[in-house]
Amino acid sequence: MNPNLPTTAGIKLLHTPGPTHVPDLVRNAMSAQPFDLNDPRLTAVIENCERGLQRLLNTQHANVMMYTANGHGAWEAAIVNLLPPGGKVLVAGSGHFSETWAQAAEGCGAHAIRTEARAGSPIDPGLVEAALRADKAHEIVAVFAVQTDTSTGVTSDIHAVRQAIDRAQHPALFVVDVVASLAATRFEMDAWGVNVAIGASQKALMLPPGMSFTAVDEKALSAARNNPTPRVYWDWNLRKSPIGYRKFCGTPPESHLMGLEVSLQLIEREGHEAVFARHLRISRAVHAAVERWGEHGALWLMTKDPAARSTSITAIGVREGIDPTEIYTLARERFHVALAGGLGPHSGKVFRIGHLGDINEAMILGCLAGVEATLRLMNVPIGDGALERAVAVLNAHMPPVR
Repeated sequence: MNPNLPTTAGIKLLHTPGPTHVPDLVRNAMSAQPFDLNDPRLTAVIENCERGLQRLLNTQHANVMMYTANGHGAWEAAIVNLLPPGGKVLVAGSGHFSETWAQAAEGCGAHAIRTEARAGSPIDPGLVEAALRADKAHEIVAVFAVQTDTSTGVTSDIHAVRQAIDRAQHPALFVVDVVASLAATRFEMDAWGVNVAIGASQKALMLPPGMSFTAVDEKALSAARNNPTPRVYWDWNLRKSPIGYRKFCGTPPESHLMGLEVSLQLIEREGHEAVFARHLRISRAVHAAVERWGEHGALWLMTKDPAARSTSITAIGVREGIDPTEIYTLARERFHVALAGGLGPHSGKVFRIGHLGDINEAMILGCLAGVEATLRLMNVPIGDGALERAVAVLNAHMPPVR
């Protein structure tokens, strides 16, 4: 045996922004035999998932429609249901994923207008308001906004964007991507005036990749009914059916649905507020550790404003000459901690730590220890006391022992 090879014993820590760690109870549920399509138990599972997502989204009215697709599929569902050929959409700039969404809209034949995105900064509601005021003819059909952009770890104030739309007195629909934020931070679909919310399975919902959804209110459904863009599989009005087979335009993704039913139960058992508090506590520990690591200027948090830092993911910039690929490769192969690299303009300049979904204090401390061991093995100049600082932050914000 080669003593230089890493051990294969123990668990592997998955700390990408998605996929995320899948709880045993969810994996067990997903391993159950499928139902036949007429079994009323399948109907009950689908309804439980719909109602659980409505509660998590804080909506009383929106119709939940699920897809056998990743989040990009749900993006396209929103695009082709709402935007006519050549229709205009305003994409609120916040990072790589807002830009990718704009490109998807253009690929489907729409015209995307972008507000400026500044790396590591949230959406600027003032720019949204100005763009809508400039649209005197009200040609903009919808405003697209990403709540949490995982490329830089920034979370935007979605309510403030809604207020900007209202100040402009513009009739545009408000469509929000909650793929990386739902079940990690608060989202108030009805109270914030969101017409369409878009989510996916592999983030804080604690499932494998492969399923996504849109929650659609009556105003958006009406717009879809009047939209001439051809579509079949994505058509919301075809999916608005009491029959499970028709809700999915074909066979439902039964294993994912059975897992989602359990993951939503786990979230509700812990309590939505407790889940959000846990994510905030763990994210603060990560931010504190990175700040200590960055004392010599080799590393830094991509999101400078603490209020805009995501509870889901932390993006860490690295000084020129430090290879993020080497960091996440060594962390995975030597210390069994899976991290993520940079995306788009941040490729080769950033590595990212995911801390969302099925995660607790011990898991994040293990992750941080693995990252620090990696950095020290690479001789990256980092400050001392990062783990101690993370522990202090966790202890300061721990809920009382019951």
